[in-house]
Amino acid sequence: MARIRPILDFMLDRYFRVETNGWERLPDEPSLLIGIHSGTWLTMDAWTLVFEWWRHFGTRRTLHGTAHDALMAMPVLGPFFKKVGVVPASRESVTAALASHHSVVVWPGGEVDAMRSWKRRNEVNFAGRRGFVKQAILSGVPIVPIATVGGADTVFVLSEGRWLAKALNLKKLLRAESIPVVAGLPFGIWPELLPSHIPLPSKIVNEYLDPIAVSGDPDRANDDKYVNHIFSKVEDSVRAGVQRLAAKRRLPIIG
Repeated sequence: MARIRPILDFMLDRYFRVETNGWERLPDEPSLLIGIHSGTWLTMDAWTLVFEWWRHFGTRRTLHGTAHDALMAMPVLGPFFKKVGVVPASRESVTAALASHHSVVVWPGGEVDAMRSWKRRNEVNFAGRRGFVKQAILSGVPIVPIATVGGADTVFVLSEGRWLAKALNLKKLLRAESIPVVAGLPFGIWPELLPSHIPLPSKIVNEYLDPIAVSGDPDRANDDKYVNHIFSKVEDSVRAGVQRLAAKRRLPIIG
């Protein structure tokens, strides 16, 4: 990351004009960060968040991004992710990173989140995936919700293409349930089976929200009522934050 610092600076400061607030809310201890991301395969809001963290903390605090297995296995992109500290979005990888006293950011909505259509750009949907709550309990770390807007304007998703993914049996092949139909560069309008668009220079805004403490009793990870309570609390926090940031956004891309 140090070697590509000039590229990161241009990408964060000039191209996406990233604005990140709420640093003062971050706990001193390692945390599990939870947010949303968009932009189909190239979720630039997610990766600019991780790069911005590195610029802010340097080597004093490590944040690992997480990625879908299909992305980690891709040529060029997969090796690059590994070199900048991205780990697979699996219980084993996240547990190991937190046990090393590093923070980890997870986007529970996964492809449901990343592939959502532009008209749903400011919605928050974790797809009912509560695993991050159990992870925080078992690893003994607080949860930090993150509100993000702007990523959906880096490519315009016209359709989530669930019917096409089903027809091609993509869930079995790639663990993906969408082939989004996008509008952007360089092809105009096309179904994006693999990363193939040039992200538009949308202004991306992030905000770290108030941390949410979880029980240190590992047995609470099996308490559905408690897990559901924390899950709803995190999802509601992110939703309120996204709606607040979206209300300040004047125009697509421009911000």
